[in-house]
Amino acid sequence: MRLEIDNLSRTYGTQRALDGLSLALPEDIRCLALIGPSGGGKSTLLRHIGGLEVPETGHIRVNGEELPRDEEGLRAYRKRNGFLFQSYNLFPHLTALENITLPLIHVHQHTRESAREIASKQLERFGLAAHGEKYPSQLSGGQQQRVALIRAIAANPGILFLDEPTAALDPEMTVEVLELIRELIRDGQQILLCTHEMGFAQAVSDRIAFVASGRIVECAPAQQLFEKPVDETVRRFLSRVLEFR
Repeated sequence: MRLEIDNLSRTYGTQRALDGLSLALPEDIRCLALIGPSGGGKSTLLRHIGGLEVPETGHIRVNGEELPRDEEGLRAYRKRNGFLFQSYNLFPHLTALENITLPLIHVHQHTRESAREIASKQLERFGLAAHGEKYPSQLSGGQQQRVALIRAIAANPGILFLDEPTAALDPEMTVEVLELIRELIRDGQQILLCTHEMGFAQAVSDRIAFVASGRIVECAPAQQLFEKPVDETVRRFLSRVLEFR
């Protein structure tokens, strides 16, 4: 994944969520993690790179291509990628299997038989084969988020966008989901991740960008940023969040 962002701005009412943000990652990386204080702009940046929102000013290029601004172009771009957010967003009236097959059939034009085959293989791959016919209410939080993650990767997305995928999970369920994400990265999946899980970000990311006040304060290889951050804001933040790790 190559990423170039130039002077990106976004305002909601009187709040400036992105403030002339710029970032350049010309080399290919598998995983970029966005970290920083709550309200600093991480999720807003993720949504803009994912084509879910259009910037007021600035440009975004992903893998050498400028992100479109028209709705038709954005739909085509989003179709090539996968998304997972804090809430599971599973349809409560559909089984786990049906939640995965629905976008394969209606968005990616798979036949019903092909979609079921893909979904079944992915459920088996990630240890959920026995739960395919269960409804979300019959699954644990970790299982629901794993189903949502499987749905996001079932169509082989170019980039997988993850926004705080473990925020609503207890520690044991968090480990379940993080192990699955780590396996995807090892298999070569390109991932752009917002997370408060500092240890996980350090372990799996090629680069980490610290986002605060709508700007990229510092961006560096994972070990470098955690062990020798340059910016004082980053040093203070990490000293607080890592104090009891």
